[in-house]
Amino acid sequence: MLIKKFPKTFWIANAMELFERWAWYGFFMVLALYLTNSKDTGALGFSQEQKGYLMGTVVGLLYFLPVITGAIADKYGYKKVLIISYAILSTGYLMMGYFTDYALIWIVFLYIAIGAALFKPVISATIAKTTNNETSSIGFGIFYMIVNIGAFIGPVFAAKLRVISWDYVFIMAALIIGINFILLLFFYKEPQTEKKKEPLGKSVIIIFKNIWSALKDIKLLIFLIIIIGFWTMYNQLFYTLPVFIDQWVDTSVIYNALANISPKLAAAIGTEQGTIAPEMLTNIDALYIVIFQVLISTMIMKFKPLNAMMSGILISSIGIGLWFITQNGFYLFLSLLVFAIGEMASSPKILEYIGKIAPKDKVALYMGCYFLPMSAGNFFAGILSGNVYGALSDKITLLKTEIAKRGLSIPEISDNFTQNDYIDRACLLIGIDKNQLTQMLWDTYNPSKIWIVFSCIGLISVIALYFYNRFLLEKNNIS
Repeated sequence: MLIKKFPKTFWIANAMELFERWAWYGFFMVLALYLTNSKDTGALGFSQEQKGYLMGTVVGLLYFLPVITGAIADKYGYKKVLIISYAILSTGYLMMGYFTDYALIWIVFLYIAIGAALFKPVISATIAKTTNNETSSIGFGIFYMIVNIGAFIGPVFAAKLRVISWDYVFIMAALIIGINFILLLFFYKEPQTEKKKEPLGKSVIIIFKNIWSALKDIKLLIFLIIIIGFWTMYNQLFYTLPVFIDQWVDTSVIYNALANISPKLAAAIGTEQGTIAPEMLTNIDALYIVIFQVLISTMIMKFKPLNAMMSGILISSIGIGLWFITQNGFYLFLSLLVFAIGEMASSPKILEYIGKIAPKDKVALYMGCYFLPMSAGNFFAGILSGNVYGALSDKITLLKTEIAKRGLSIPEISDNFTQNDYIDRACLLIGIDKNQLTQMLWDTYNPSKIWIVFSCIGLISVIALYFYNRFLLEKNNIS
């Protein structure tokens, strides 16, 4: 049986990946809410623009740093680098709950990103070195499934804990990383690797020279630039969707429907206020992937990678454009399914395609460029979720516009006059309750148009891929 051919270290690496993803997504899926929610809820009350810059720049760096951290692991050994990674992550998650200053939060988040960047290449390399030609396909399939199981579990716990206190979210993440310490020290056996003898600085310089050499291939360079659009659109699942749901969607409708079926289920999933936390809804994407990834992968197995990508990105673009045609939260279940189907069809094919266009002697080098568009995509996702969302769809921004139009006067938001205070004062002056205020702003300013913006980015990527295939690749029969 093929499963029995995997060594123990393979399973330990997968377990550590599950717990690291549990901690990361438990923290990251609620980060946009923690940064922007009203201060009287225990959150930080930053603007959407501040949130966008912080998340975009730091996570963009996180996906770029493995270029360097991979060399560090090769030089000093996987186990030593993992010890440093877990030490950084556990202390970083704890520190995240102790600071409220924007600059300090930025520094702590960057510190966490460095820890995560040290972890990423080591675990991927461990999986690669504990599989062979016979087991690699199913081995990486198991690994991808484990990633999404962790990504699903983390936000479920975070949704429950943050209602008690935001501090518990960060404590949870730190404790989960503590489990990885135990696995690492007592069960992880470092795969046999030939450690690099040349100085680390020289190794890093060689890596950058090799990447520069690879990027001189116009086929690879243009493809990577185009795929930035996909990652920019995709990452709105984390950067924008939780905030949008929190500001605009009455999730009590979903809670009440679940309660009619099973009060215990509604209580388990929902909050004491009779609502569903935004991260519980966005988390449906990870659940869909766990359930349907094998089926979708089987269906597109015979597709050419480029055709699968174009189809998948098109489907995701339609899904994200449909996310909130209506405020009905139930509609999100369907539109997220459409989005997830496209994600499952396109995302795994990106790496496969890079391998296809690489010269046989440069496959590993080209594969190393995979994270570059993810890095850039996160950066631009942050900018759009900050500046563009802030201008078009942020509830506080639109409310301030409405207050100015009506000639009313409300104090500026501050430590002593929070976002919730501002909303309460606006309701009092206009003479409506909070639900009526939300509906009035929705009807007047149509904040859901933000999803059309993100959908168009995906559609532009599909069109660009079509012309890329038409004019650069057809003659070479690569697509």
